[in-house]
Amino acid sequence: MKKTFVAALCALATPLAIAQGSPIGLWKTIDDKTGKERSLVRISEGGGALVGRIEKRLDPAAQPDARCEKCSDDRKDKPVEGLEIIRGARADGETWTGGTILDPADGKVYRLRLKVEDAGRKLEVRGYVGPFHRNQYWIRVD
Repeated sequence: MKKTFVAALCALATPLAIAQGSPIGLWKTIDDKTGKERSLVRISEGGGALVGRIEKRLDPAAQPDARCEKCSDDRKDKPVEGLEIIRGARADGETWTGGTILDPADGKVYRLRLKVEDAGRKLEVRGYVGPFHRNQYWIRVD
C-alpha cells in the first residue's frame, strides 16, 4: 500500500516538475522598455525544438488586424496574432539556445536564449545581435 501511494505521488509530481523547468506553456510578455503587458505567447515543442506563437495581443491600442509589415522573411505581411516569433531553440542544460526570436514591431530577428526562473513562474527571454542583448521577463499564465 505504501509503495503504491509513493509511486502514485511520484507519477503526479513528475510532470509538474518538468513543466516548471520548461518554457513550454502560455506566457504573458512584458515590454522591457515600458513594463506594460504586450501579448500572450504559447511556446510548444515541434521536431525537438521550441516554437512560440503570439496567441493574443493585450495592448488595447494595438490594431486588431495588424500585420508584420517590417518582417523580411516568410513572416512578411502575416497577421501578428498567430505569428511564429520563436523558432529553433533547443535545450542546453538549464537554458534553451540556438534559436531565434522575432520582434514584430520592427521586424528584427535576434539570436535567442531562454531560461526558466522562479520555480517555473518566470521566463528570462534574451535576444542577441552581435555582442549586444536585450532581456525581457515573461510571466507564466498556465
